[in-house]
Amino acid sequence: MTKAPPKTPPKAAEKPFSQTYHGVTWEDEFAWLKAKNWQDVLRDSATLPPEIREHLTAEHAYAKASLAHTEELQKQLVAEMKGRIKEDDSSVPSRDGPYRYFSRYRTGGQHRLVCRLDDSDQERVLLDGDQLAEGQAFFSLAGVRHSPDHDLVAWASDITGAELFTIRIRDLGRGSDLEEEIKETGGSSVVWTRDSSAFYYGRLDDNHRPSRIFRHRIGTDPATDELIFEEKNAAYFVSLGEMQSGAYAQISAADHDSAESYVLDLEDNDAKPKLIAKRQPKVLYDVEHHPDLNGDNVFVISTNAGDSEDFKIVTAQVDTPAEWRDLIPHRQGTYIVSFIVLQNWLIRLERTDGLPAIVVRNLKGDDEHEIAFDEEAYSLGVGAGYEFDTDTVRFDYSSMTTPNETYDYSLSSRERELRKRQEVPSGHDPKDYTTRRLLAPAVDGETVPVSIIYRNDTPLDGTAPLLLYAYGSYGITIPASFSTNRLSLVDRGFVYAIAHIRGGTDKGWRWYRTGKLLEKRNTFTDFIAAADHLVEKKFTRAGAIAAHGGSAGGLLMGAVANMRPELFGAILADVPFVDALNTMLDDSLPLTPPEFLEWGNPIAGKDAFDYIRDYSPYDNVEAKDYPAILALTGLSDPRVLYWEPAKWVAKLRKHKTDNNLLAFHINMDAGHGGAPGRFDRLNEVALTYAFAIAALGDGLKQA
Repeated sequence: MTKAPPKTPPKAAEKPFSQTYHGVTWEDEFAWLKAKNWQDVLRDSATLPPEIREHLTAEHAYAKASLAHTEELQKQLVAEMKGRIKEDDSSVPSRDGPYRYFSRYRTGGQHRLVCRLDDSDQERVLLDGDQLAEGQAFFSLAGVRHSPDHDLVAWASDITGAELFTIRIRDLGRGSDLEEEIKETGGSSVVWTRDSSAFYYGRLDDNHRPSRIFRHRIGTDPATDELIFEEKNAAYFVSLGEMQSGAYAQISAADHDSAESYVLDLEDNDAKPKLIAKRQPKVLYDVEHHPDLNGDNVFVISTNAGDSEDFKIVTAQVDTPAEWRDLIPHRQGTYIVSFIVLQNWLIRLERTDGLPAIVVRNLKGDDEHEIAFDEEAYSLGVGAGYEFDTDTVRFDYSSMTTPNETYDYSLSSRERELRKRQEVPSGHDPKDYTTRRLLAPAVDGETVPVSIIYRNDTPLDGTAPLLLYAYGSYGITIPASFSTNRLSLVDRGFVYAIAHIRGGTDKGWRWYRTGKLLEKRNTFTDFIAAADHLVEKKFTRAGAIAAHGGSAGGLLMGAVANMRPELFGAILADVPFVDALNTMLDDSLPLTPPEFLEWGNPIAGKDAFDYIRDYSPYDNVEAKDYPAILALTGLSDPRVLYWEPAKWVAKLRKHKTDNNLLAFHINMDAGHGGAPGRFDRLNEVALTYAFAIAALGDGLKQA
């Protein structure tokens, strides 16, 4: 017998719980939703306590029932979005010696195939993601890296969504994996020794933090792997990467404020980490290598040391790596996002006033040139591939109207060759759309860049619905890039806007610095300023805006819902970090100690405690009208644990005075990134878009 759909929203039980910090005592009646065995739940969802599972299941059932009338729209949206995806798509191959490596998808396939071509263009499939995913409720393929001799491939997969990756080694000679498996790794980075006999990788600790680097020798038991580096300070995360020259690996221990790097000689199979420069407060740096720069064997380093807030590039002799000499001086307001070192070239990706640029420097003559682009707002990405001695660099260009274009750029002739243009099978004409870039005045006199796309026939008279997206944390920039998915909104008359608010590095490091810690409120007021400006310029009206953000951007959603609920018709919060104070008071959680320099340490400091408590979305829910709200989460999320949105929704249900729909969608088989399959994830996008369309159209009310 089919169970009838719920008629009323679930009501979470209230259980007495209080805590005291800095002389302040407060009640948290929904604290019980945080499973005491959360580490076990990340590894096995079946260990979730029954009472919590029952409540989450009820919430999910209520969301599904309440949005049942949008299911046909959701199906239509999925069909549209899928129709814009080239099903047998592939990346542009990148050469490494005798082979060219690339990824592709088969028609109907959810996961990528990792492939290579030889010089006769004979293709070989090295890893078949669809085959590997068979029988798994969740599957994510990451960290694929072939050995220098091209005989082995180290690859990592996660089957829970908790980002606990197992590394396996594919023997390409026999077409199967070796016996050794390395469990509970970070998964994203593997660096091989030059003779292909061993590789380095990172492991997670018991609190899910990347803190250790090991060396695994092929053919040995992973239990005997050598610990090469361990970071004892829980505030520092450890990462690993190979330098472009192929001579060294970099081990970086970094928080949001400082970094310390070590190098490993990849020619030495017994190498020990060699320190570049000791960590110093507020000094970040990243290392590359050049074996013969004007006759010197040097490390090339980007850093904000001294007064170089937006970063400069320096060099240091390999034998004296802590002694730095300027190569590219600092320029205030021009932020060096990343850099690539090749045999004859230094390539920088920079950003000024929110717009990216690629700058090329000839290391033999020191002359520079910039690769030019025409549109008002656009996105750039640049990569070097596998080879060091090359005169070609590859970059990707797109705008909110222009599909992604991949170019190979000749650094010497300055000519660009289009290698691939993103196909939109169902059709897309950029001329049907307009992309704009506005500067919204913030409350303190700053200006907030806003990137916009709309159809040319959309009336700009204040009547159009608008989706406003932002992130605003960790220095992350949301690019003004192309998205086939958002066309499903824009083609229905929506204006789509991205607010480049403080907390990102859109306008340099200062833009990030003034959007965190005790200036975090700038992130929220910038978003509100962008919304107000869009209303003033008649792109939309108050109440016709769907605000959208995820993770730390979900914190933004919760904050603006509390601050200006009347401005928004819908709040779309993906895996939202909404229980900020309680999370930052629990230093056993995976991200808490490393995040003290992003949000503040409310355990140690009353100023931080008071400031976070004043904006934390969960702690500031009030008895008032809220917009329609959709919250989405994954049970196995190790970054924003499931109970944050669960508690937030429960408290909103208790206090809000409106009858606008509050829906909570929980993916019980996924983590922070949602469904991993390229088509499966469209279901969650369609749910979000259908919610926005309904909320800003006929409205969404409680069942």
